[in-house]
Amino acid sequence: MLKTLYRQIGQYKKVSALTPVFTALEVLTEILIPFVTAAIIDYGIEANNMKNVYIYGGIMLVLAFFSLLFGVMAGRLASTASTGFAANLRDGMYANIQNFSFSNIDKYSTAGLVTRMTTDVTNVQNAYQMMMRIAVRAPLMLVCSMVMSFIINAKISLVFFIVLIFLGIVLFNIMYRTMPVFTKVFSKYDDLNAAVQENVSGIRVVKSFVREDFEGKKFTKAAETLCRLFVKAEGLLALNNPVMMLTVYGCIIALSWLGAHYIVGGTLSTGNLTSMFSYVMSMMMSLMMLSMVFVMLSMSMASAKRIAEVLEEKSELVEPAAGETVLADGSIDFNHVSFSYNKGSGEDTLHDIDLHIKSGETIGIIGGTGCGKSSLVNLISRLYDVTEGSVYVGGKDVRSYDGEALRSQIAVVLQKNVLFSGTILENLRWGNENATDEECIEACRQAQADEFISRFPDKYDTYIEQGGRNVSGGQKQRLCIARALLKHPKILILDDSTSAVDTATDAKIRETFATRIPNTTKLIISQRISSVQDADRILVMDDGRINGFDTHENLLKNNDIYKEIYEAQIQGSGDFDQNND
Repeated sequence: MLKTLYRQIGQYKKVSALTPVFTALEVLTEILIPFVTAAIIDYGIEANNMKNVYIYGGIMLVLAFFSLLFGVMAGRLASTASTGFAANLRDGMYANIQNFSFSNIDKYSTAGLVTRMTTDVTNVQNAYQMMMRIAVRAPLMLVCSMVMSFIINAKISLVFFIVLIFLGIVLFNIMYRTMPVFTKVFSKYDDLNAAVQENVSGIRVVKSFVREDFEGKKFTKAAETLCRLFVKAEGLLALNNPVMMLTVYGCIIALSWLGAHYIVGGTLSTGNLTSMFSYVMSMMMSLMMLSMVFVMLSMSMASAKRIAEVLEEKSELVEPAAGETVLADGSIDFNHVSFSYNKGSGEDTLHDIDLHIKSGETIGIIGGTGCGKSSLVNLISRLYDVTEGSVYVGGKDVRSYDGEALRSQIAVVLQKNVLFSGTILENLRWGNENATDEECIEACRQAQADEFISRFPDKYDTYIEQGGRNVSGGQKQRLCIARALLKHPKILILDDSTSAVDTATDAKIRETFATRIPNTTKLIISQRISSVQDADRILVMDDGRINGFDTHENLLKNNDIYKEIYEAQIQGSGDFDQNND
């Protein structure tokens, strides 16, 4: 874990190394100030020698100036290093997430990834800054103060040394009991963020079913759990201050009593006693700061582990060193393919799929919910890897292709259509960033989207809100189809992507596909018979297996499942969407 995080420091290693150096210089100059103060009292004020007062006063000002200068430099360097480290962590996680296969993404919730990139990174950033500043300053100040105290009077300092050991044991016990609580705290942040994300993204459903109270109680439960854990942790940490104050006041009383005896005995000067008061306070404050470091480290360790999990996650899709970059054509071959989302579980989603599709064919895919239609097409663009068998595209195994090159020549319009905040043109150019306005308009005409875009006041410059909230489901689907067409793909996959479009528009889109992109292999997943009946061949899926693969007419004669779907829809009972397990 530490090696993983260390690599993310990157270009900030030099700044990180300089921070402790300037912190050490700050401490060394600061530790000499009480020593000079003692000289002012002993050799200036008590000796009634103003010249020494001026000399030692000037030395003190110089030391104070350099201490301030070194402190400012250390602070600036620590801030630069910690914020840069945090930026690198976020960039590293984000970049690695982009390389995840779908099976990798399935391991993490969206809320969990958001928490890792926000709250967890902030905790690690704060801990890193404290490690460079306070974790260096506090021990160094503690050691230097103790050394200076022993130089002044070893017997009195021995008492403080024993007190410091006692205080260290107490603080360690507090930290030891607090760390497991903080580990639980940050795992609960995922539940809280998940509750917020789910509620906000589904607010229309929540309101339409009048479930605000239910969602409110769910959020309150998550927030109260987090609150209880924080109260428990902070309750333990609250012991820090009383124990520290008790120790500080005890040391001051002991120093006053012992110091008075030594002054009367003539073995300790007033100036040295004053210096020892300063050093005792420095030692106590150093321990207090160390306890803060332990608290922050205990909080950040859980966060660091969660961040390292994402950074160390390796994509299950291993690409060849010099992968193929060109698809010869749009042919697709499934060679006895079996597939499972949980490899080794023995529960296959697809079973022994042997399927061969010619380039330029239009293939309809139909079947009940959960029969494996989407899983089948996800293997074509290698969003997942097969468990057994192989998938060939353009005559070559998909595992031999460069992943980016393969997906750039396969366009997929998914079941859940996604538009991003920006203009319609900006969304369309996700398909081809160099597409001209004319090419975008033509793609929209083919997808039957131009007619509703032309009615918008700003037409193609109309701003799409996040998630496409200001367009209907059918409009969103047509825009996504147009975006896919701009890729000029060799294979076009429509995964139930015209479900929100009326049948007349659906027919126009299919007619356009037949006339405008005849050489593109088209896979159309649908629950509607009308959407697939004109395909060259239709694949009937049932429980992860091929139940039939033939023309519309032949399937009506020979395939019971297809015939059942057809008759159910002809009789007006709606789209077929039942599980044929």
